[in-house]
Amino acid sequence: MSWTRSDFPEGFLFGAATSAYQIEGHGQGGAGLTHWDSFAATPGNVVRAEDGATACDHYNRLDEDLDLLKNLGVDVYRFSTSWARVMPEGRGRPNPEGLDFYDRLVDGLLERGIKPAATLYHWELPQPLADLGGWRNSDMPNWFADFTKTVMGRIGDRVWSAAPINEPWCVGWLSHFMGHHAPGLRDIRATARAMHHVLVSHGRAIEVMRGLGMTNLGGVFNLEWAHPADDSAAAVDAAARYDAIYNQFFLGGVFLGQYPDLALEGLEPHLPRRWQDDFPTITQPLDWVGLNYYTRKVIASQAGPWPSYEEIDGPLPKTQMGWEIHPEALYEFIMRTAREFAPNLPIYITENGMANADQLIDGVVNDPERLAYIDAHLAQCKRAISDGADLRGYFLWSLMDNYEWALGYEKRFGLIHVDFETLQRCPKASYHALSKRLSKSG
Repeated sequence: MSWTRSDFPEGFLFGAATSAYQIEGHGQGGAGLTHWDSFAATPGNVVRAEDGATACDHYNRLDEDLDLLKNLGVDVYRFSTSWARVMPEGRGRPNPEGLDFYDRLVDGLLERGIKPAATLYHWELPQPLADLGGWRNSDMPNWFADFTKTVMGRIGDRVWSAAPINEPWCVGWLSHFMGHHAPGLRDIRATARAMHHVLVSHGRAIEVMRGLGMTNLGGVFNLEWAHPADDSAAAVDAAARYDAIYNQFFLGGVFLGQYPDLALEGLEPHLPRRWQDDFPTITQPLDWVGLNYYTRKVIASQAGPWPSYEEIDGPLPKTQMGWEIHPEALYEFIMRTAREFAPNLPIYITENGMANADQLIDGVVNDPERLAYIDAHLAQCKRAISDGADLRGYFLWSLMDNYEWALGYEKRFGLIHVDFETLQRCPKASYHALSKRLSKSG
């Protein structure tokens, strides 16, 4: 690896990230059913119909996992809270066991000198709310505000940072238009309403947390750079439309108080009435912006209905997910965000990492590909800082191998190998190399 802590500005933060449903083990501790449980139980939706009932059993192995975090040497741990664990019905009476768990988690991090960075929602919607239409329902922002008040009323006094919703594109478009994630819809009207209600819910959560006296509040957005498949006007237009839907819709809504025209050309007829009136809520001031970045996409024009584009297989080396490795786009996104969307806000890379076909052999997992991936992306972070970006931190996805949603337990993103039969943890070579680099003297 070609970097040490001293290559980054004083106070630059390194972290690791996970999410609740992917690691905790949702079938315990009084958690309620989620729409992911229903989605996974439907044949054909998830590899081997696997779900998060056990996952990594983080719920019962909390201290072991927090010790692994401490030994890794990170400054920050970005975790998410499960709405259905805190409020099994989505509304009403909270689950004391769920609140107690997040109390222990936050206290355990602080005891180990690690900053707790909370994300309220990472995709596991309580099933009773899904039964009412989920993110399509205009009452979602109020339900989400109540959940926010419940969980942050318990831990908000001790978390270092908080963000409402992880990756709104996945919650809205991937899940309601493409159908790849729960609730598995392919419905443009549902998509438009979900995308809008996600952002209104984001704003309501920020309002609630400000009311609780919390600070250091941000938003987390996943981004994919769109390259035209060729130089034709049609391909250039298709890539611009992809960029508008994937990247600019959410950043533009939160920071500019507007949606891009190339997204509205398909979505506007299906948005709720008087949707423009919600921008004062959506644009609640933030203290930082988080970027999740993994890959770029090569986009071609496609005949047919809007959005009239398709993804083309690109020529670059790929991860186990089949995603092209293109570190330069991380630099482009940092600079673009600083220039066009949040010029006065600190930026954090809240997720970056790769799935790799890691194998445990004689108690060792060698994953040089992951180290090369991290090295290349951190080089782009250093480049952005040298070019004036206010980049404050870099958080790896993920601390440990986990439940990779519709792909089940096949894809391994972790710095720590998890045997999903025995649940034994084994730090990979990348974990040990990073631990050495992240040591205060490294």
